[in-house]
Amino acid sequence: MLYPILNLAVFALLIALLFKLQKAKKTLSTQVFTGLGLGVAFGAALQFIYGVDSATNSETLEYVNIVGYGYVSLLKMIIMPLILVSIIGAIVKVKDTGSLGKMSGGIIGILLATTAVSALIGVFVSNLFGLSAEGIVQGAREMARGAALETSLEGLASVSFADMITSFFPGNPFADLAGSRPTSTIAVVIFAAFVGIAGVTVARKEPELGASFERFVDVAQSIVRTLVRMVLSLTPYGILALMTKVVAGSNVSDILTLLNFVVASYVGLALILVMHLCLLAFNGISPLRYLKKVLPVLLFAFTSRSSAGTIPLNIDTQVKRLGNGEGESNFSASFGATMGQNGCAGLYPAMLAVMIAPTIGINPLDPSFIISLIAIVTISSFGIAGIGGGATFAALIVLSALDMPVALAGLLISIEPLIDMGRTAVNVNGAMTAGTITSKWLGHSDAGVFARDEEPELELKNS
Repeated sequence: MLYPILNLAVFALLIALLFKLQKAKKTLSTQVFTGLGLGVAFGAALQFIYGVDSATNSETLEYVNIVGYGYVSLLKMIIMPLILVSIIGAIVKVKDTGSLGKMSGGIIGILLATTAVSALIGVFVSNLFGLSAEGIVQGAREMARGAALETSLEGLASVSFADMITSFFPGNPFADLAGSRPTSTIAVVIFAAFVGIAGVTVARKEPELGASFERFVDVAQSIVRTLVRMVLSLTPYGILALMTKVVAGSNVSDILTLLNFVVASYVGLALILVMHLCLLAFNGISPLRYLKKVLPVLLFAFTSRSSAGTIPLNIDTQVKRLGNGEGESNFSASFGATMGQNGCAGLYPAMLAVMIAPTIGINPLDPSFIISLIAIVTISSFGIAGIGGGATFAALIVLSALDMPVALAGLLISIEPLIDMGRTAVNVNGAMTAGTITSKWLGHSDAGVFARDEEPELELKNS
């Protein structure tokens, strides 16, 4: 018991160091990078001294995870209130309900288009690196994972594309505010849009009631923004804990065994990121300035492996640092966490399909196979949240639609966390790219905010 206590004492000292940086009013980027570096160093030390599967390591991480899991839980706590009041407020203040269709259509269109290109990138890197499922050895964990995936597929067989779309609608908005369904985030977006439109309609007919409603929304936004600022101030500590757990719990031998797939995955993710930056440049947005402003968000997404948990920081950054409209920021962050995920629903299923294709006699370079794969990946990415979301279920849908053995998707379980970090960061960047471009298209961008070099405080921009 002595060693875990000593480890936790060191962890407490690292937290104290981050607290000192925060008190010294260092920038968020500095705090985040420091937390990331300290987490990597502390996690590596734990693994080197005690080993991945040691009791001391496990007991230490159990308590370290209180900070990491607690922070992610607090982020999830503020997601629904933030989306609800922000979207209602954006619609009430703009008083332009006609732009909602253009806004949502632009964001969803960009998400789906980039997912299709991401699938094509997955095909390219898989063939470039010569990836194949034939050479991967199935251990006990891999076989158990494969059996679990086959069982999961049985529950998905009765879910149609129409059912996925239907699940987006808020039959019970109070249940969706509690996050009771995988598609609750989108359902809350739709509910908030209806409330905002109703508020605008009332304001046109009865201006006094409209003014009272707008005042109520202002108060709600101020309270929620203060809550967001309180939670986001804990970001460096959350990243420290999350990165410690990832590094200390990673099995180096498993990573080396599947190193080819890991490298291919990150090459593919890098190409998707380049695609995002090219789209921004094509629309007159400086890629380097954009990347500098969103880096803390991408780092948190990387360490947390949670697109949903990154929503508050995503929205805050789009509004305060990129100068995007509040409507575009909220819609893109919400939609991007549940559909059109470039990394999880685009790249990953396509790479798996290309790997498995030779094992069942399919030429992975066959144009008809590639076209059908991209089409299936794009469609499944739109409705994947209706059946649970994430890379695993995206892969299940794509492989089953192509009549491929889904059990082979369990071959990569040992390196799943390592790859999932990069995929999540790319998912979040895809959402921010969609919001930034759509905001520019609709003329809702604040060029002054985007051009500003100094880093703003951790709070949403007051309208």
